[in-house]
Amino acid sequence: GTVDGSIVNVALPTLMRALQAPFATIQWVVLSYLMGLTVLMLSVGRLADIIGKKRIFSLGLGVFVLGSGLCGLSPSVYWLIAFRFIQSIGAAMIVALGVAIVTETWPDAERGKAIGISGGVISLGLVAGPALGGLILQHLGWRWIFFVNLPVGALALFLVLRYVPPLVPRQQREAFDLAGAGTIGLSLASFALALTIGQEQGFTAPAPLGLLTTALVSLLLFLWIERRAAHPMLDLALFRIPTFGLNLFTGLLTFIAIAGVIFLLPFYLELVLGLSQQNTGLLMAVVPMVLGVVAPISGSLSDRLGTRPVTVVGLVLIVIGYLALSTLGTNTTPMGFVLRMLPVGLGMATFQSPNNSAIMGSAPRNRLGVASGTLSTTRTMGQTMGIAVLGAFFTARLHAHAGPEAVLQTATPEQIVRAIHDQMFLVALLIALGLVIAVRQWKVERKGRRGLEGAGGRNIHPPANQSSTKQP
Repeated sequence: GTVDGSIVNVALPTLMRALQAPFATIQWVVLSYLMGLTVLMLSVGRLADIIGKKRIFSLGLGVFVLGSGLCGLSPSVYWLIAFRFIQSIGAAMIVALGVAIVTETWPDAERGKAIGISGGVISLGLVAGPALGGLILQHLGWRWIFFVNLPVGALALFLVLRYVPPLVPRQQREAFDLAGAGTIGLSLASFALALTIGQEQGFTAPAPLGLLTTALVSLLLFLWIERRAAHPMLDLALFRIPTFGLNLFTGLLTFIAIAGVIFLLPFYLELVLGLSQQNTGLLMAVVPMVLGVVAPISGSLSDRLGTRPVTVVGLVLIVIGYLALSTLGTNTTPMGFVLRMLPVGLGMATFQSPNNSAIMGSAPRNRLGVASGTLSTTRTMGQTMGIAVLGAFFTARLHAHAGPEAVLQTATPEQIVRAIHDQMFLVALLIALGLVIAVRQWKVERKGRRGLEGAGGRNIHPPANQSSTKQP
């Protein structure tokens, strides 16, 4: 799924030419896929808790393969957009449950390592996708960027059916909360669309404002439904577990920050430093490459040292990296850029795996699917918010430095760099907020452990993953 997403992004110019579609239409090849992921991940996570994670994950692989085949056969851009949504239904089942399956099948003592390996594979997919996409487009044509998923997906399905244990829910089957799924899906879709359209029309235009209002009303209705549902889709008691709620929020801040920076830096490399697209791609691969190598190591460290100290170190490194990026200049060398990006990559690699491990470890066993779906939804929404909100902030700062009519193509390198400095400093402040939350929670946890030791080591509060959340 990760490789597929990065391959399709590279192929957008080719698709625009081959299908004779304007950019405003071709962007929906990506947006329809992202909408499906955003709307469905939370719901399929809950559904998996009810009928079994392996069943839903296997079904997801099958739907993803089917959708990929249909995409490759698309006769027009509109069929491609529709088939991409079908593909996203399968992708949602895969993405939402990956961490849950890892958490349930690996011992608790090795959970961080396992999640780190999973995250490393995803990061390497981000690196491999553009290169693989370029080769396929050059030698086979655009349809094969989808057909390549058929043998890969079939092999993955065989391996899952052969080696993953059944993962059948232990408790009596509960009813699926359709009303909750519908209202949260409407809220997430409206919010994501508002952010996307708001980038083009402005967030005070009627369409984005209407969508934001719909998102808010739907969210409030969802919360009202969940408090009264016999078997809620999202057990709100999860957010009363400090580790779950606070780590999820800290993770959201990092997703916002990295997305708000990654989309901007290629413009700096090409428009300010004058680098080619190929060299820009190589330099932008620094962070996912570091993630792919370091994430399994940080996961193993968190298994031995605990998740909190490792995540704190990761956040410190990210802050250092963004402060370093706030010193980028018009004469920065490629090596200087890499040295500034390294702390960001190391910090993300050090933070993400232990943070995800802590979130999943705090969730009850019978809620791992919805916990994993919530984590995946948070990542997607954070990335969407980062591009939209921080993109708007960068535009405002560019106007402040270069005039109200300035755009990237007409601004001078010095003006672009000053706007980038403002952006990086704001992002560093966002991560610093997450760091304050993490350090405070670390102190609370250490104080709690000392209290337990003073009480004779009695296990007054059992780990959340060995109990269940409060049921209505």
